[in-house]
Amino acid sequence: MKKSLIASLLAVGALGVTVAAFTTPHVPALAQAQAQAQPAASVSPQGLPDFVTLYENNSPSVVSIAVSSTIGKKSAKSGADGATPDKEDMEEFFRRYFGQGGQGGQGGQGGRAPRELRRQGGGSGFIISKDGLIITNSHVVEDADEVLVKLTDKREFKAKVIGSDKRSDVAVIKIDAKDLPAVKIGNPDRLRIGEWVAAIGQPLGFESTLTTGVVSAKSRASRGADSTGDLVPFIQHDAAVNPGNSGGPLFNTRGEVVAINSMIATVSGGFQGISFAIPIDLAMDVVGQLRAGGSVKRGMLGVNIGAVSRDLADAFGLPKAQGALVSGVNKGSAAEKAGVKEGDVVLKFNDRVVDDSRDLPRYVTSARPGTPSKMQVWRDGKTVDLTVTLDEYKEPTQLASLDKATPKAAVVDTPDTKEDRLGLSFRAPNEKERGAAKLASGGAVVSDVSEKSSVRALTEGDIIVGVTRKGKSTAVTGPSQLAELIKGSEKGSTLAFRVKRAIDRAGAEYNEFFAPEKLPE
Repeated sequence: MKKSLIASLLAVGALGVTVAAFTTPHVPALAQAQAQAQPAASVSPQGLPDFVTLYENNSPSVVSIAVSSTIGKKSAKSGADGATPDKEDMEEFFRRYFGQGGQGGQGGQGGRAPRELRRQGGGSGFIISKDGLIITNSHVVEDADEVLVKLTDKREFKAKVIGSDKRSDVAVIKIDAKDLPAVKIGNPDRLRIGEWVAAIGQPLGFESTLTTGVVSAKSRASRGADSTGDLVPFIQHDAAVNPGNSGGPLFNTRGEVVAINSMIATVSGGFQGISFAIPIDLAMDVVGQLRAGGSVKRGMLGVNIGAVSRDLADAFGLPKAQGALVSGVNKGSAAEKAGVKEGDVVLKFNDRVVDDSRDLPRYVTSARPGTPSKMQVWRDGKTVDLTVTLDEYKEPTQLASLDKATPKAAVVDTPDTKEDRLGLSFRAPNEKERGAAKLASGGAVVSDVSEKSSVRALTEGDIIVGVTRKGKSTAVTGPSQLAELIKGSEKGSTLAFRVKRAIDRAGAEYNEFFAPEKLPE
């Protein structure tokens, strides 16, 4: 199987985990005697954290979780004809629950319906209340028929899943016990890159394992296919975590939980020094909502956004490249009602600075729907303050596929308008393009890009509907006007073209974004 960088969930299966034998390297007798004669160090080197005390105080609050569930008809993606899961399905199963690609047994052979198999796996968790509330990852207890919790004093309890939220990968479970040792909750905002952290969990089934490292980065978006990447500002660290660490706590040097270990970036299924943890403040907010109502409500703004590059910042007159550039506003959305416009750059949301475009979805989904929120946007070279009442976020539903047999509209033959500075030619959009791009009037289609053109972001077929230069936005009314806008711009200046581009070969659907292009000197 070709190796590639993946985001691997850290749940571990109890089936088929093979661990290499541990060996002690040979030590010559003289060297060994000398080593034994050396006095033991009585104190840790100056500046290093006291991980001994941290472990002794907090390991009793960390639990091992074992789950069992039925796979087959419900979990395996078998077709209506009863076909068995294909190779891709089985590899995904082993990747997720064993942290690597693997050869799994088939659910059935010869076209027979797959048999129902028992899947055993698990992860880690930690106690947050004396009466038995425990936090773990959603993917640890997902589809579980039975959840067993084992404490460090060897007691075992059946746990009830109070609630689980896939979007944040946070779940809360409950065991019937009293006077349990609960962890202390810390503030992840105080974490600094380079600060020491420690993870406790059961990697590969080894219970109560302590590993240490430093914070490598903050507000990291995962690169996997999971749904948490646009919601969770992951804390990246290099404390060793492996399958089985899922749901376990990440501690700061004061012995406070600052995050929940959730994923790793790996090419082998094991530790690579790149681990991702969910900030504990986000997790505790989710836990509070799950306990109160069994579900999590999140705000929704209703905009399409893009990153602000240095070139786009120049075109919009921004002092620096920051914020989230609004490329589209949904009809009837909270954003439209609040007066958000295409071309706005969101700089702040509820007084939180939007440094990167990925910050905005996290800030919005953390706000409560129906509650007024403050926004600051950059528009026409100045800041504008808005108040928006967010809608409630709903999981997107899959739309029916487009009918490929849709008859094509007649193409209207219109003369091209050539523009020399960027080496482009434009024409008016035809009826089909206007309908698919939802364009009532105006616009200019890039009909040709010359061989000597300097453009990098534009391509043939793009419909340009607006141009921003020096912070001022102008709607494109037609090819000739667009050519004049380009002609009248200063040498070396950057123009931000608002573009509608077809996302399928049939040209039946378009998305919208801003494309920066710099004029030749």
